[in-house]
Amino acid sequence: MFEIRHIMIFCLDFTFVDDDTTLIGLISGGDESAYRWETDHLVTWCGLNNLELNALKTVEMVVDFRKNAAPPAPITLCDSPVNAVESFRFLGSIISQDLKWELNISSITKKAQQRMYFLRQLNKFNLPKTMLVHFYRAIIESILCSSITVWYAAATAKDKGRLQRIIRS
Repeated sequence: MFEIRHIMIFCLDFTFVDDDTTLIGLISGGDESAYRWETDHLVTWCGLNNLELNALKTVEMVVDFRKNAAPPAPITLCDSPVNAVESFRFLGSIISQDLKWELNISSITKKAQQRMYFLRQLNKFNLPKTMLVHFYRAIIESILCSSITVWYAAATAKDKGRLQRIIRS
């Protein structure tokens, strides 16, 4: 049989990085206590699991469609205030406070138009159409279709027209 003569244990110091921790809370009837508790619970859980929240990189976005919406009191993480924002990028898509997708579509069309320049340059060198199509699908179409199932149904006709203009050109 096999005999283990030496056991070596290596202890490595490592850092776990994840910028996409999301906490969604519901403030019902003007009572923010459950929301505040969830925030405090997240901070405590992170501390117990040796994870560190960076308050400087943390943002809070409040979605409130009431007519007389009063902004909630600012959140603090580890005695640092959290910035309140009107929009932020989450998993590659820009989510705005009004839950409209204009900012996201503007960002996508801007990126696609910048890459269309390179497609036009390649076309000037008389590359075969198949190569241009491969470039378009890999570099431009992939941007236009990123998270499309999330935002396309809620896009306005104007935004859909902007996307169609890029596709047709």
